[in-house]
Parts: sequence; C-alpha cells; structure tokens
Amino acid sequence: MGSTGADRLRELPLFADVSAAALDRLSAAATEFEAPAGRVLAEIGQPGSGMFVVEEGQVAVELPSGGEVTLGPGEFFGEMSLLTDDPHSARVRAKTSVRCLALSRRDFTALLDDEPKVAVAMLPVLARRLRDSI
Repeated sequence: MGSTGADRLRELPLFADVSAAALDRLSAAATEFEAPAGRVLAEIGQPGSGMFVVEEGQVAVELPSGGEVTLGPGEFFGEMSLLTDDPHSARVRAKTSVRCLALSRRDFTALLDDEPKVAVAMLPVLARRLRDSI
C-alpha cells in the first residue's frame, strides 16, 4: 500500500510536529505539481499566490544580489511574499525536474492559525534567508 499525502507531508521536517488531523486537511488542500528543469516557478515582482514545498528534485533561488541558493526535498519557497504581502523578491526556477506541493495563501494562513508549530519550524529558515539577503 502506498503512502498517503499526509504521510508524505509528515516526512518533511517542516511538518514533522503537525497533528494528524491538520496534515489530513493540508494534504487535501495542497496541489501537487511537476515541472521540468528550467521552468520558472516564481518571478521577481510577481505577487505571491502560495507557498511551495519541494518533494523531489532541486530548485534554484536566484537572488537579486546575483547569488543563487539551491533548495531540495523538504525545503520551501514562496513563503516570504505570503507573510509580507510583498511581491516575490527572488526568481525561482527548477534546476532539475521537480515535484512540489503548492499551498494557497488561504490554506497556508489557516495552517499557521491551526498549527503555530509550523511557524516556529519556519523561523530558523526565515532568519537565515534574511541574514543571507543583507
């Protein structure tokens, strides 16, 4: 028997401490998609519509400073524009073929309301990204 969407989410460090009921709701609300290498997933200046969690493959986050950060399975992007309501501040493209989960703004906000542990799990990543952008 294959793993459920909630099982796959629980394997991601970001969701490791989230309740089973919340994972079931999140799994039902999340959209899984695949993209080939080279596809742009977020563009600087575009409004943020969701948060994305990489399940398989790698994405390249191209920073305005000219640097590049590679994210892989279990890592996420798009959260900054959701948290701040600002447009995307970096370009994100699939470095390899990728499979990601997309969470809409509404579902992301509901998750944070129901499961503050997710926000706490995100803080070290957000702090590192802020530090690296200065």
